[in-house]
Amino acid sequence: MSGVRSAATLRMDARRNVDRIRVAAVEVFRDQGLAVPLEEVAAVANVSKATIFNRFGGRTGLIDAVIDDVVAAELRAIIDDTRSVPGVRERIRHYVRAIRDLQYRLPAVNDVLLQEFPDSEALMALCHVAGAIHDDLVAEGHAAGVLARGFTAGDLHALTLDNALALKHGDRPSRTDYERRTAFVLAGVCPEAPPA
Repeated sequence: MSGVRSAATLRMDARRNVDRIRVAAVEVFRDQGLAVPLEEVAAVANVSKATIFNRFGGRTGLIDAVIDDVVAAELRAIIDDTRSVPGVRERIRHYVRAIRDLQYRLPAVNDVLLQEFPDSEALMALCHVAGAIHDDLVAEGHAAGVLARGFTAGDLHALTLDNALALKHGDRPSRTDYERRTAFVLAGVCPEAPPA
C-alpha cells in the first residue's frame, strides 16, 4: 500500500515540477531570450538543471514545450493583424512597425528570427511562417507600386535579422531612438502616401 502511495506522490511531484519548469521557462525566456542558461530557469522553477533534462530532454525540448507561450502566439497575432489591415501600404507599414516593436519588447523573438536553435522543430516552423509573410507583403507591395524599387522579400528578411543582431549583441537604444530609426526604415522601404 505504501509503495502505491509513493508512486502516486512521485507522479504528482513530477507533474508539479513540469508545471513549475514550464512557467519558469516562459518567464525567463521572454525576459532574457532562449539562450539564457538553463540554471536560471531551474532556479526560478526551484528544481535542479538535471530535472529539466529529465522532464524535457534539454533546451530544445523545453523550447518546443513553451514556444507558443513565449513568442509564437504574439508573432502569429502580428501576422494575422497584418493580413487584416486594409490597403497594401498600410499593411506593410503596420507589419514593419509591429515586428520591430516585438523585437524590442521580447528578446526571444530575436532568437527565433536568427534561428538560434535549428533543432527545435517548433522554432523552425515559426521561422517559416514569418518568411511567408515577407514573401506575401513584398509581392503585394510591388504589385501596388508602394515599395522601393528593387526591394525584395530577402531584403525585408535581412532587415529583421539585422535588427535582431543589433538588439541581441549591440547596445540597446532608448525606445525614442528605436522608434525614430523605425521611421527611417519605413521611409526608405515603404514611404507614407503623398498627401492628396
